[in-house]
Amino acid sequence: MIIKRRRRKVPGLNTASIADISFTLLILFLVVTSMDEDKGLTRHLPPVNNEVQTPTEMLDRNVMRMEIAADNHLTINGKPADISQVRSQVMRFVDNPDNSPLLPEKHLIEIYGLGRCAVTDGHVIQIVADRDASYDTYFQVQNEIVAAYIQLRDRLARSRFHQSYATCSEEQRMALREYYPQRVAEEYTEGKGGES
Repeated sequence: MIIKRRRRKVPGLNTASIADISFTLLILFLVVTSMDEDKGLTRHLPPVNNEVQTPTEMLDRNVMRMEIAADNHLTINGKPADISQVRSQVMRFVDNPDNSPLLPEKHLIEIYGLGRCAVTDGHVIQIVADRDASYDTYFQVQNEIVAAYIQLRDRLARSRFHQSYATCSEEQRMALREYYPQRVAEEYTEGKGGES
């Protein structure tokens, strides 16, 4: 007797739901994955135009010059300084509480929400950094400058609006930024003090 074997078909793999599973996994990874925010310094760059800009003459009293040497030593207006002194010196320079003739001159301007105010809106903090100086020193100086402005604005917000700068409305923050405008100029030099 001859036994006939039946050929069995291999069952096919049901792939109908693979697209759904892949799509679900993709969404899961997008939702669960954390996206790193950009870190860095917020700076407003001047608009690009084709005109040649001529440097403006400034009174020496309106400029605070910070120099970072190649060996990471910091000087403020030619005097040796430590990074821990930057914040207090910047605050005194920008605020000029005693209207000192050695610090930036004050002008009366009208600020919406604050009224008529005497501000040092013509001041500039100039950072001259040697290209061989470390980024760590440069960013520490920048952080102290930004912290000084934040502290000044926060103090003014508490006295005028009875709340911290962080909780002020956008309109109030604009007024505080107009009262204490952040004006920082940067310059880089090539080793041994030569300008690039």
